[in-house]
Amino acid sequence: MKKNLIKVIIVDDHPVVLQGFEYILQEAEDIKLVGKFADANSLRNYLKNNLVDIILMDINLPDSNGIDECVYIKKEFPQTQIIGISNINEHSIIQRMLDAGASGYFLKNASADEVISGIHRAVDGEKVFSEEVKNLLENFETGELPVITRREKEVLQLLASGLNSIEIGEKIFISPLTVESHRRNLLQKFKVNNVAALIHKAMEMKYI
Repeated sequence: MKKNLIKVIIVDDHPVVLQGFEYILQEAEDIKLVGKFADANSLRNYLKNNLVDIILMDINLPDSNGIDECVYIKKEFPQTQIIGISNINEHSIIQRMLDAGASGYFLKNASADEVISGIHRAVDGEKVFSEEVKNLLENFETGELPVITRREKEVLQLLASGLNSIEIGEKIFISPLTVESHRRNLLQKFKVNNVAALIHKAMEMKYI
């Protein structure tokens, strides 16, 4: 009797990437590609009525991002395993994807063996990475990913919306001096010199 097929979905807005992973998965007899989607909304609609084992999820989507979608899916469908797929090999992004509940992270140049083996191991509950990502994580110096408080995150989001220190203070009921203190801490933690650079880096790292 044939064992149960591993049901896989790919979410990426680049047709070439979808075709590439589809070709890879055709090589595995026990893996079935059951869906290909270019945006998060289509994925969510599919998951309402269909159970899947693995989702290969791009980090950047037209209507969302892989980190936020990972949080949503793990809350609503905890039995489904998610593997990030991206060209981004920055530790901060990889770590945030893992913190959101992902079971692993592949770069899009991962080999067929890496992808197929990774899917099998993710189903078994392992953390899986393509070789380049694995090397990056092993060689990374701890402490580079900024750790910010809840209040600092509030200030960061309000800075990104264009408010000044007085306006932020009024909005979250703290003094402008306290806002300035949070702002200085954020600049230091993100290792930048001004608010524009802070917002840019925080957006890259998906803090906002």
